[in-house]
Amino acid sequence: MTDTRTTVVVITHNRRPELLRTLDRLAELPEKPPVIVTDNASTDGTAAAVARHHPEVRLLRPGRNLGAVGRNLAVRHVRTPYVAFCDDDSWWAPGSLPGAADLLDRYPAVGAVTARILVEPGGTEDPIVGELRDSPVPRPDWLPGPALGSFLAAATVLRTDAFRAAGGFHPRLWLGGEEELLAADLAANGWWLTYADDLTIHHHPSEVRDPTLRRAHGIRNTLWFTWLRRPVGPALRRTLHLARTVPRDTASLRAFAEATAALPWVLRERRVLPPEVEARLRSLEPAQRASTARSYTG
Repeated sequence: MTDTRTTVVVITHNRRPELLRTLDRLAELPEKPPVIVTDNASTDGTAAAVARHHPEVRLLRPGRNLGAVGRNLAVRHVRTPYVAFCDDDSWWAPGSLPGAADLLDRYPAVGAVTARILVEPGGTEDPIVGELRDSPVPRPDWLPGPALGSFLAAATVLRTDAFRAAGGFHPRLWLGGEEELLAADLAANGWWLTYADDLTIHHHPSEVRDPTLRRAHGIRNTLWFTWLRRPVGPALRRTLHLARTVPRDTASLRAFAEATAALPWVLRERRVLPPEVEARLRSLEPAQRASTARSYTG
C-alpha cells in the first residue's frame, strides 16, 4: 500500500519523547510516506535520537529556531506533489494521507485538505472540528467538502507547488495562527481550501509548551494578517473587536505592542486581497466572534 504522492513534514523543538512517538506512528503507516524533520535547535538530544531510532527520516538542522519557517526549509527538499504537515505531538491515521492525495488528484482547484482532529489519549474530537465541519464560507457546488477560510497546519495536506508559489509561512509570524496569512494568499492565487471528515489526524497535546506566549503570538499574528491583507474598513473593525474581547492581561498588551511596533514593515508589505477572497473572510466573522474553540476570542 506504499503511496509516493505525499511527504510528511514535522518541525520540533525540545520535545524529543513526543517526536519519537510521532515518528514511530508515521513509520507504522502502510503507505510509508517519506518524512522530513526540521529540528529547530533542540538542546535535549532530539537530533541524535532521530538519527539513532529513525535513520530513514531526513533530518534538517538549521542551527537556530526558525519557528514555522522550519516547514519552509523542509518543503525545499520535498519531491512529491503533496506535502502533509503534522506537529511533533500529532500523527496521521492510516489511509488518511492517500485519501487526501486522492482528493487533490480528483479536484485540481483544491489547494489544501484539512483532516478531522482527534485528541488523545481519549480519542475525542477537537472542538475546532465542529467549526470546520460547519464552515459558513460559501462554496462552489463541485467542492467535495466545506470551504475553509484558513487551515490548521498540523492537520493539513497541501499541494507542494501551491505552497511554494504562495511563499510558505511568513518569517515574521513565528508560531501561533501563522496559517491565516498563508491561507489567504493561497486563496488569492485561486486555490480552494476544504475540510474532509473522513481523514483523521491524532493529536496528543504536549505538556512542554507555553500557552501564554502562543496566545500572545496568536493575537499579534491576527493583527498583522488583518493589517497586511484586509481592506481598511474590515481591518479597523476586526482590530477594534480584538481590542474589546481579548483578555485584559500582560499577554494581550504585549501582543498589541509588538503588532503596533511593526507597522512600518506591515505597511510596506500590505497587499489587499481580491474582493472574492475578502468576501469569504467576511462570511467567517460571525463564527469567529462566537467561537469557543480558539485560544483567544476573535
